[in-house]
Amino acid sequence: MKPVKLAPNLVDHFYAGGGKIASLRGVETASDHQPEEWIAATVARADAWPIGLAHTADGEVLRELVADDPRAWVGADVPADGDTGVLFKLLDAGQRLPVHVHPDRRFAAAHLDCPYGKTEAWFVLDASEDAAVYLGWRDAVDPDELARRRDAQDGAWMLERMHRIDVTQGDGIVVPAGTVHAIGAGVFVAEVQEPTDLSIVLEWSVTTSGREDSHLGLGFDTVMPAVSHERLDTDHLASLRTHVDPATRADTPQSCLAPEADPFFRLHLATPTGRSTVRVEAGFAAAIVLHGRGTLEWETSSIDIGPGDALAVPASLGPWTIAGDASLLVARPGVGWPETVHGPDHGDVS
Repeated sequence: MKPVKLAPNLVDHFYAGGGKIASLRGVETASDHQPEEWIAATVARADAWPIGLAHTADGEVLRELVADDPRAWVGADVPADGDTGVLFKLLDAGQRLPVHVHPDRRFAAAHLDCPYGKTEAWFVLDASEDAAVYLGWRDAVDPDELARRRDAQDGAWMLERMHRIDVTQGDGIVVPAGTVHAIGAGVFVAEVQEPTDLSIVLEWSVTTSGREDSHLGLGFDTVMPAVSHERLDTDHLASLRTHVDPATRADTPQSCLAPEADPFFRLHLATPTGRSTVRVEAGFAAAIVLHGRGTLEWETSSIDIGPGDALAVPASLGPWTIAGDASLLVARPGVGWPETVHGPDHGDVS
């Protein structure tokens, strides 16, 4: 089995954007509301099956390939639903995203029959001069007051109480499940997350969506306990942030995210120096070439890669290397996966 290159997979959404994705991937958008591309995705948009599922350049559905041979693709005998343990996206915010929240694994298991919540993280690929994101409450908020502001669609009240974070290329930010957040206009990120599409939207009025699309079909009385009302203190906020200069060359993969991400997913930048290669350990990976050209090499063969190429790399490939001047962003499941989600009977069988 070898790595597969992936067809473009832009996704229509309730907010504007998509031009920077089209530029990176060398494609055209079909509308001004295609702000996301789902890279190597084996999960679909909530209530919109099969939108979001990735296809190979040859037209095969990646989810079906993984489900047919999970040992080869993810290195373990996971449930035969195409689970890879990770969802990787490009997200180009042509407008400020609404204030929203994702549930954690405990809530998802109890209410949605899903083993995953939706902790996520952002790695900033580009940002306008005044670009910012918003993450967590600066001070605790009263649950009843938040509910009133939600019903009144008072997004300004919410944003005033959240941490505003100015961002620049190379910033990494982990977003724990349950934490309110929003991405500002002009921010282009690679987003890595648990493989679900579970969102509790507190500010739907700035989107093309509505109230009934905003509570996971459970009603706000049920979902609001999944929203943290507690203060995100500055020390914890600082621990969620990292910075990696995308132009830096190194002979080992550079972690783009803080350690709090490790149980959920990993994101590394592979940027060979030109005189040496970068070695990536065996395991399923979703990847995209940010710029440059080179080769992805493994024990028995290699493939050429170039700007904008998106790939899915199977675990059975074993360790692989990047050579040349290509800069590759590599997303992988969290440390200890799949046992951490599917239990001890689903360990490495390679």
